Amino acid sequence: MITQRLSLGDDEVEISAVKASGPGGQHVNTSATAIHLRFDIRASSLPEVYKERLLALSDHRITDEGMVIIKSREHRSREMNRQAALERLISLIRGVTAAPKKRRPTRPSKNARERRLKAKTRRGDLKKSRGKVSHE
Repeated sequence: MITQRLSLGDDEVEISAVKASGPGGQHVNTSATAIHLRFDIRASSLPEVYKERLLALSDHRITDEGMVIIKSREHRSREMNRQAALERLISLIRGVTAAPKKRRPTRPSKNARERRLKAKTRRGDLKKSRGKVSHE
């Protein structure tokens, strides 16, 4: 369950176990405890608004074809890695369910403009004082 109204079916998420790399002794070479989770955004049952927001994200886990690929190998058990990968997918989808706030254009105040110009003048004066040093 992602939200109270939104959930994913088990057939929408493809989970495969692969051999984990890294330290861990001889056991790591024989057991497939790492998890690769694949989720096709375009073929999912998510509303079109959420699909568009997900595809618009610049996340390294989303491919150009619209697949979310999450790799989990931080735990020693396959089930814990599976849960961790699903939690990451759910948090990614929850991130796009909240509607982005509209930006209200604002202007800097008169005092802010004056402070900025004074700071620029001080900085310019400091740079002018850094001339060549003559020993004469």
